[in-house]
Amino acid sequence: MYRIFTAIIFSLFIFSLPVQAAEKDLKITADSAILIEATTGRVIYEKNADIARPPASMTKMMTCILGLENLFPDEMVTISQEAAYTEDSDLQLQKNDVLLVSELLRGMMLVSDNGGAVAIAETISGDVKTFSDLMNEKALEIGCTNTHFENPNGLPNENHYSTARDMAKIAAYCMDNWDFRDIVSTQRETIHWLEPSSVTVKVENTNKLLGKYKGISGIKTGWTRKAGGCLAASAKRGDIELIAIIMHATDTDTRFKDAEILLDYGFDRVSSIYGIDKDKVEKKVFVRDGKKATLEVGLAEDLNYPLLKDEYRQKLTVEYKLPKVVDGGIKVGDIVGKANLKYNGKVVASVPFVARENVERGFSFASKVVAWSEPFISVAENFLLLLA
Repeated sequence: MYRIFTAIIFSLFIFSLPVQAAEKDLKITADSAILIEATTGRVIYEKNADIARPPASMTKMMTCILGLENLFPDEMVTISQEAAYTEDSDLQLQKNDVLLVSELLRGMMLVSDNGGAVAIAETISGDVKTFSDLMNEKALEIGCTNTHFENPNGLPNENHYSTARDMAKIAAYCMDNWDFRDIVSTQRETIHWLEPSSVTVKVENTNKLLGKYKGISGIKTGWTRKAGGCLAASAKRGDIELIAIIMHATDTDTRFKDAEILLDYGFDRVSSIYGIDKDKVEKKVFVRDGKKATLEVGLAEDLNYPLLKDEYRQKLTVEYKLPKVVDGGIKVGDIVGKANLKYNGKVVASVPFVARENVERGFSFASKVVAWSEPFISVAENFLLLLA
């Protein structure tokens, strides 16, 4: 629940901020692009980021994360006729081949195998159409507002589209999964079959920035004639990780150069990450009609914000929005408020406050006192805390 809620907050607060670098011409060839700070989603640069375009094989980011979230790594996948006959299958999958989920996901992502994506979709949902519905549900959960998937691989379809902004949201969500991160940072690998057991295929990642660009950590290439050159690229230097999305670049090579330009710009622009450790923020709220009169709450996630070179930490303030009193019947993880981080008085990041303990509905003398004194709770606060 924390992760989905944070993804929504990530979308509402960060992606809606004005872009500091919107007017700067970075001389990239792509018709759409965006650069974000990965942990918060703060936009550092954007160009036509809300125009819907074919995402090509960047689609497989969604397929991969759904595979990791819905299947076990040692689960077996049998290749169907539909998967085997899907065009552009560099793994050369054959009908009735059997691979482990972990092997197929790695092969699918490294060489962008379209048939492998179909096989993952069928294993999770039974067929491509049902899996596409699952992809669209997940996209909405992550906060995508202009994305629709019709297949798991990004092959051309008029109703299969996304935007650079939505692709950045998906990429950031995916990179929060360590298994996903491990896959997309792998430069080369040998994929093993279970049946026929003698089959192995050596693969090399289609992302040419791996092993070349300083700090590169992923993520996924894409190309069709209509989509042009597409790329989701991430890199981390020190505490700063950036994600660049390229859509409709002129060719398969310029997408890499475009991503390098964006990442270089971002690392030059972002000076530091301001952070509040979730474990260092603990609050209490009063409980009416509970077996206890107080409830311990804390931040669900660390509260982070990237500062640019022309911004100052002294202009950051934190606002805690918590009710003074809540009803009994609270469970661990229930959202009870939020913490807002403000820059110059404007909210730039937000994280929910959640319950750190269960407080059952019921009777306690202290909680009855809370209910009686609620109209003047602020005056009685210190007394009630002693009583609780």
